[in-house]
Formats: sequence, C-alpha cells, structure tokens
Amino acid sequence: MGISNNSGAGRDQILSAEHIKDLIANGQSIVIVDHQVLRLDAWLPYHPGGYKPIEHFIGKDATDEFRVMHSAETRQLLHRYRIGRIEGRWENLVPPIQASAGGSMNEHAAPLEGPARLSPGRNSPEELAFLNAQTKEEISLTLDRYPSLDVPTQATIIERYRQLYAQIQAEGLYECRYTAYLWEFARCGLLFAMALWFLRIEWYCPSAVFLGWFWSQMVFAAHDAAHMAITHDFFIDNLIGMIIAAPIGGLSLGWWKRTHNVHHLVTNSPEHDPDNQHLPFLAVNHRFLGSLFSSYHERLMPYTAFAQRLVPYQAYLYYPILMLGRFNLYLQSWLFLAYGQGPRKGLAWWHRYFEILGNLVFWAWFGYGIVYRSLPTAGTRILYVLLSHAVTMPLHVQFTLSHFAMSTVDLGPAESFPQRMLRTTMDVDCPEWLDWIHGGLQFQAIHHLFPRVPRHNLRRVQKLVMAFCREVGIPYALYGFVGGNRKVVGSLAEVGRQAAILAECKRVVAGRIGKHTH
Repeated sequence: MGISNNSGAGRDQILSAEHIKDLIANGQSIVIVDHQVLRLDAWLPYHPGGYKPIEHFIGKDATDEFRVMHSAETRQLLHRYRIGRIEGRWENLVPPIQASAGGSMNEHAAPLEGPARLSPGRNSPEELAFLNAQTKEEISLTLDRYPSLDVPTQATIIERYRQLYAQIQAEGLYECRYTAYLWEFARCGLLFAMALWFLRIEWYCPSAVFLGWFWSQMVFAAHDAAHMAITHDFFIDNLIGMIIAAPIGGLSLGWWKRTHNVHHLVTNSPEHDPDNQHLPFLAVNHRFLGSLFSSYHERLMPYTAFAQRLVPYQAYLYYPILMLGRFNLYLQSWLFLAYGQGPRKGLAWWHRYFEILGNLVFWAWFGYGIVYRSLPTAGTRILYVLLSHAVTMPLHVQFTLSHFAMSTVDLGPAESFPQRMLRTTMDVDCPEWLDWIHGGLQFQAIHHLFPRVPRHNLRRVQKLVMAFCREVGIPYALYGFVGGNRKVVGSLAEVGRQAAILAECKRVVAGRIGKHTH
C-alpha cells in the first residue's frame, strides 16, 4: 500500500499554520483530512488515481473530498502518513499547482481569475482587456447567484452536507442492488447478440447500430466500477471496469480514472479540468481564447489559427465532433498505456499490462474478426466502423451536457466542496422508465456530491439533495434533456460569438500596425 514516512512519536503533535506553510513551501505534499496533517509524498507513486488529484489539495482541507472518493478501508490507512494535527478550523491555501496558474499561497477567498492566467505574449492589450472583462462579468454573476464565501456561510453548508452524507449511509443508499446489474448485463447481452445476428444475415448497418448501442450501455457499468460503486472492493470493481473497458470496448479504464479523478475535484476549471480542454475543436469558455496553461497536460493550450477558424462555428460543429469522440478515446487510451502514465507501484501496478492485453483482444475480435473477416468490401468496412462509432454520440453528449453550460469561474479555496460541485454541474430531468437510456449520468450533480453511491440509488439521493439545496440556498440546476442541450449549444454559440469579436479585434490591431509600418 505504500511506504510509511513517519514514526509514531510525533503523529499527535499540534502543528501551526506557519509550520505547515513552511513544509509546503519546501516542496512537501501536505494535506489536511479530519484535522490530521498528512505528508503524502511517499504515497504519490502508489495512488491508483494518479498524483494530480493529490496535488490539487496540497494546503487544503480535503476531508469531504477524501471521504466521498475513498472506501472506509482506504480511509483507515491515513495514520501511516500523519505527521501531526491541527486545532480549530483550517484556512485553505491555494495549492501550488493552482497558484502557478495565477494565484498565490496567501490568497484565501478571492477569485483567482485575471490577466496572469492568460498569455500576454500571445494576446494584444485590447484582446486581454476584452477577455478579462468577460471574466469579471462571469465572476460577478456567479457571486450574485450563489451563497456568500464568508466563513460562517460555508461552514454551515459543510456541516449540513456532512449530515446529508450520514443520512445517505444510514438509509443504506451506498448498498448496491445487484439484481439491477443483472438486468443491465442481460440487456447488453441482447444488444450484442442482435449485432452479431444482423452481421450474420449481412444487414451491416443495423449490426453496426446495435454494436454501438452495446458499447454505450456497457460504459455505464464501467463508470460505476471505476468509482467502486458496485462492490466497493478495489480489486473486484477495477477488474469489472477494466474488462468492460479494454477487451470489450478497446479503451483504458486507467486513462479514464486519471482524467476523471481530477475532473471530479476541480470540476469545470478551464486551467485544471481535462474534461473541459478540447482545443482546437471546442472552447467551452472564453478564457480558452487567451491561450491558457493546462496544469493537467503541463503545457500551453494555444488558441491556434486552426482553432480560430473552428471555434466561431462550434455550436454547429458540436454534434458532428462528438460523433467522432470514440476515436479520440482510442488515441488517449493508447497514449496512456504506451507512455505508462498510470501507477507503476502499489495495488494498481498490474493494470497497465492487463489493459494492453485487453486492448489487443478487442482489436482481435472487432478489428480482425468483424471488420476485416466478416465484411465484404473496404467501403462496407469503413461504413461499419463509422456508423458503429457515430451512434455512441448521445453518450458523449451525456458526458458533456452536465458541465459545458455551467459556471467555470474559480471562486478560490474558501468555497466548500458541495457548493463548488453544485455550481459547476447540472442534472437532467427524465422519467424513471428512461433511466436505462441515460445510465445514471443524468444525475451528474448528485454523482459529483456522492460519487460512490450506486447508480440505481441516485434517484432517491436526488430528493435528499434537493432538500439540502433549499435549506442552504444553493441553486440546483435541473433541465430536461432537450432544454439542457439548448443551454449547452447556446453557451457554445456565445463563446463562438466572443471568438468572432476577438478575431475582429485582431484585424483592427493588425490594421493599425500596418498603417504605422507604412
């Protein structure tokens, strides 16, 4: 499970805030959980979810995030890394990984947006002024709509959220209904059987459609397993998820967990959330028009000339781009496995090799067995691949729907975990009989608050969360599927309009420079 980095003698000593700041300034990975001061440097190479999630909580109280993301068995291991304790309330710092994007360790409640987060070398003063004005307007609208960031208000939200967590546990909503998964896998088996049957009678288009639907439905169970929401056992759930992802789907669960864990902790942050970083094809926020630095990819995300041509029309390109989304998942999965970006130590050391083998199995049965051996012509093969992948588009819509139109501002480390999740995530309203189509992803706000609650219990949890939101005054975003799509497309259109304004600004500046040179 990792290497213990402390003797027992000093684990109960009270550490001052100044001492903890000095440790962080010296490069140590210090996180606060349940008043325990944890030094996690020795755990970073072993963490199954990668080191990035931990880096986003250096200098912060991660009690709520740690509790909802980890099993009771994992939480019991914290004493191995404890170097002391704190007294009273901890005032969060800006983690170094976030401070390098424009904040500082002395900032506590102030929003972190501003010129430092853009790239002055790539933008003219006029462009920076336009983008910063958009950011200030977004911050102002957000602060007006959501509860105050003052200590008493956020402390009340945290206390009520923890009571809600205890209530969900007491009602047994963390317990999985395995019979629901029997029906899930039976339905998926039927879809796959239909794909093979149509393939046998040479109805290739229906076969491709059923195969794509099969993949989409299986992803829901893989998502649950990756969050350990089925058995709550690390080995079993990861094995279930990897079998679905690799030999059945041709993807890497490890890659998905590496990005998705960060997404769950810094949701909708343009600088930090990899699920929001889709340049040059999509810019989900105006700040992408200013060439941001991605802390996840550790590189600049330039607003290139190619992006400048696409983004103004992204509202029209949104659905066609998502029809090709599965090809990007293949690419990202193989890059992750080829470069060994997952954990190489600890419980997950063998996952990479299992997934490489699983992906070879996938391409053996799908690439060779179906596409090459079972289809008669090159044109039929291309059509089959494109159609089977295109029909997974609603799944990609479902993934993006809950975040693309929601708030993207960073309100600083004073904002509580539940408020941040509800501010950056929307739910999709649908009748219960349609739940199987959405696969639980329609409860994204609920899922972000309680990611390890089994999918089939989320509808009950939704009622509890709605009561919680009314009590603490946090708006709960709930849209119908059509209404949610309209909101997302409208948001993309607005950023596209801002991109067009920025392009005009560039032309004006270029014209001025041209006049001066002549």
